[in-house]
Amino acid sequence: MHIPFEKLNEVENRLEEILRRLSEPDMASDTAQMQRLMKEQAELQPVTEVYRTYKDCAKTIEECLELLDSENDDEMRDMLKDELAAAKRQREEAEKRLQLLLLPKDPNDEKNVIMEIRAGAGGDEAALFAAEIWRMYAKYAESRGWKTDMVSCSENGIGGFKECTCIITGRGAYSQLKYESGVHRVQRVPETESGGRIHTSTITVAVMPEADDTIEIDIPDKDVRIDVMRASGNGGQCVNTTDSAVRLTHYPTGIVIYSQTEKSQIQNKAKAWALLKSKLYDLELQKRHDAEADLRRSQIGTGDRSEKIRTYNFPQGRVTDHRIKLTSHRLEETLNGNVQELIDALISADQAAKLAKQEGYGS
Repeated sequence: MHIPFEKLNEVENRLEEILRRLSEPDMASDTAQMQRLMKEQAELQPVTEVYRTYKDCAKTIEECLELLDSENDDEMRDMLKDELAAAKRQREEAEKRLQLLLLPKDPNDEKNVIMEIRAGAGGDEAALFAAEIWRMYAKYAESRGWKTDMVSCSENGIGGFKECTCIITGRGAYSQLKYESGVHRVQRVPETESGGRIHTSTITVAVMPEADDTIEIDIPDKDVRIDVMRASGNGGQCVNTTDSAVRLTHYPTGIVIYSQTEKSQIQNKAKAWALLKSKLYDLELQKRHDAEADLRRSQIGTGDRSEKIRTYNFPQGRVTDHRIKLTSHRLEETLNGNVQELIDALISADQAAKLAKQEGYGS
């Protein structure tokens, strides 16, 4: 691996400068500047720590080799050889970690997530599965200490979701969940199936980064129609008894946003506008992805929502991710929110693809 020492030295020097500035007495009075520097510190610290480990190992290797040239005592030479071998292993590990840390960062990774789940082929069975998948992600979010907030849902009367939209709030939510976009397929015998036949149903999941105040999305008032109505649903958090639900229709794109879960019209309107902004931002990201087709092909299923990404097979108790050909026989645990194993495998595969692409350019 080629180690970009000049870049790493710059990172190390920048971190030292940030630490110096944060220790200055007047920094506490500039909250915005302090937060910006602390965020940059959090980004640079891991790279610097691994780089320092790499340098320490390189120094140890050099010293061991010099001592081996002049050492005649067999016992001492064996000790030096052991220390040399250990330092080489640690340096190799540091090299691999630096490779990953130096990969280009997705600027949206730290953002919150807008997630849309829609029932596809399979009627009521697909709607029931959509509700199960929503609960899976809600449990996963809870395990990470994130907050899940339902924006809207359309129920089918038997506990299923025709579609639902939620916001998952938590640091790094998008970095973990962005690989979940696509078609999820379930294979099982529905409760309504008297003949015991296995049915196949599908749902689609769309994961979008929430647009924040740093993203400028211009939405002229003339481009949006606002309708206010009474919330509908089968009860619980999906229904309200006043005219508080808000529907936004964006004429240029045809996007329709419906928010009904808050108690007041003002709150629902604010949530609907935020969601519309995120949807338009996601459209812009999709355009960029399409313009960078080669980059998109190098990624592991981040964005193509027509792609069949995963099958949940109940008779065999397995979950298969088709993008990385990974099969887990922990279906029940997965549906209970234990999806980190799958997500970690997808992240590793994505990183490996990007490293291979990077090395291809460098050769």
